[in-house]
Amino acid sequence: MALTRRAFGGLTIGGSSALMLAACGGDDENGGGEASGELEWAIAYPWEAWNENTSTGNNSAGHLAMTPMIPVGSVGYDFDPEGNVFYDDAIFEGEPQLISEEPMQVQVTLKEGAQWSDGKPVRLEDFIFQWHSLSGNPEHANQEKALPADTAWGAGIESIEETEPGVIVFTFVAGNIDPEWKFTGGVYLPSHYAEEEGGFATWATDPEVMGDAITWFNENLWTVVTGPYKPVDNKLGEYIVFEPNEKYQGSKKAKFTKLTMRPVTGIEAEVTELRQGTIAGCWPNDFSLEILEQLDENPEEWSYETYAGATWSHLDFNVRNKFLKDVVLRQAVFQTINTAEIKERAFPGTEVPWLGNHFFTEESPYYEDYLTPAKQGTGDIEGAKAALTTAGYTWDGDEKLIAPDGETVVFNFRFATSNEIRKLTGEVIQAQLAPLGIDLELKGFGDEDFAGTLSSHDFDLIVFSWVGSPAFTTAPSQYFSTESASNYGGYDDATINELLPKVRGTFDMDESADYANQISAQAVAQALTLPLYSSPLSVIWNTKLVELTDPVNPASQAGPVWNVREWQAPE
Repeated sequence: MALTRRAFGGLTIGGSSALMLAACGGDDENGGGEASGELEWAIAYPWEAWNENTSTGNNSAGHLAMTPMIPVGSVGYDFDPEGNVFYDDAIFEGEPQLISEEPMQVQVTLKEGAQWSDGKPVRLEDFIFQWHSLSGNPEHANQEKALPADTAWGAGIESIEETEPGVIVFTFVAGNIDPEWKFTGGVYLPSHYAEEEGGFATWATDPEVMGDAITWFNENLWTVVTGPYKPVDNKLGEYIVFEPNEKYQGSKKAKFTKLTMRPVTGIEAEVTELRQGTIAGCWPNDFSLEILEQLDENPEEWSYETYAGATWSHLDFNVRNKFLKDVVLRQAVFQTINTAEIKERAFPGTEVPWLGNHFFTEESPYYEDYLTPAKQGTGDIEGAKAALTTAGYTWDGDEKLIAPDGETVVFNFRFATSNEIRKLTGEVIQAQLAPLGIDLELKGFGDEDFAGTLSSHDFDLIVFSWVGSPAFTTAPSQYFSTESASNYGGYDDATINELLPKVRGTFDMDESADYANQISAQAVAQALTLPLYSSPLSVIWNTKLVELTDPVNPASQAGPVWNVREWQAPE
């Protein structure tokens, strides 16, 4: 199962991965030893739901907060800092195997003794529950309740079977193949817990019951887990308190007797709390080199790293808006916006590279820059005005832009109010669009309203980030498919619709990447979403409270928490 991109509210995309299997079996040096001590880690903003399979639960904050309890990467695999894929050795024995190309069949083998924290075994039904959650099929679940964040993986599956004890085989729909088939997991929620604690005994056969079960998991944190830590107390968006999972079967055992994840919003507050010793660390949602340099006052205790992360910031149009349904206007707005100025104002003294593609960064061999030829993000206001004039737009006596139907063009810009960079981005764009004759309304939202703003399409133009990974084949569908709940802008382009199935219709990685690039080119031509930059990120931590190995991981959606199983107190 491919990783779903998670929305990063207050704040890489693409590239193939090498394969690496996580170590199996424990040892005294890495996995043994008794847990001791307590640790408190800050999450950069609150989370609004629990179930990451849903469009409301699919966000970075919730993923980070729950990483200590869930399978690696949510579904059983993740990427190390070099982009190598590894698998959850508490669940799987070895790596997935491709046992048939037509139809495509992928086989995974459960580790002997793989179990949930209540001692119940990981079972076939857990894989089927995940499939029904993300299939987009109303025969599996009421889709108004399921709200799948992405259906690219689930919709492509024909069946999941246990062909022999502990051997799970995914059979895909005929013609549905994927060069990234090795990125397969498929375990997330405990199906038996839904039956026993939620009362959803018939979830596998009744789509209404399945929809209710998905909603129940979205509203309630489950306490039966496969990760090294299990939750013992929680409050949505405020905290999760963990203790070691005594039934954990992985090689890296929990090293803290108590681990708390709670939100602290804003890099200034996060750095302050780190200095005060009230948190052990954080993956900040915004970036300020000036604030980070405060930690240089005590380098023996406070540490930080900066890097270009796997989160990429972008502007998305809502094409449902009566003005923005016109592609010429969208193109003109993106041409007028000057990305370089935004970066210079937002990150003074920090070099942030140009990003001209929706799926690949400059480091990828598949990267193609489609924005520059289209002059989007370049501040070409004269070119924008010329295109608008040709399309029948005019300007009144006050130099306000008038649409061909005679109405004054107005629309809003939505942003997270807690993030100063988002606010500044809005102010810069507002000033850039003023000479074009557009009075841009800046309209902020609280962190608690981030998912709701997106899912209710309550925006005309919005800025946020996707958290990517080295995998790329599911991203085009998640961003642009008409069936995707993550297609917040309402995009429905015939060319893109035709290309989408081709991305996952080949075993050839180069061919798949070419189709993805064609989709990026068409998204630029239609001016649907404007990539801004791969966000500069930081990790901050107190070296006297926690020993972090490889805290910088641009390939994982969990950032520095990707290897929380290895965290321990300093010797």
